[in-house]
Amino acid sequence: MFTLAYQYSNIIILYLVLAASLNILEAREATHVVGGSDGWTLFTDSTNWTKGKEFHVGDVLVFNYESELHNVMQVNSTEYEDCIKEPYIRVFTSGSDSPVLSEVGQFWYICGVGDHCENGQKLSINVVP
Repeated sequence: MFTLAYQYSNIIILYLVLAASLNILEAREATHVVGGSDGWTLFTDSTNWTKGKEFHVGDVLVFNYESELHNVMQVNSTEYEDCIKEPYIRVFTSGSDSPVLSEVGQFWYICGVGDHCENGQKLSINVVP
């Protein structure tokens, strides 16, 4: 009788630990509107916007912009630093794009329209587990 109760208590404890772990992971997922209420524009100070923010796997970036005036290109570090538009990893053009941060690492985004990147319309983030 004691052994059976002990086994059930272990199962209950394991269940509670797993449930708590899932709640912690779920709570970490966040939505980050790039540029805040201004959105993804030439006037967004993305370096200042990222200060104090943590980006985790599962979080979502939301890029809001006028699709006739801007786009969002995911690029590598060299393309980011030098505002090189091709080749790119992904390009978004809808005006309301929401890529999910699916892995750990550094990620870079630029606007590929005209000289927007050269004028500062770019974003660099570090994604942690």
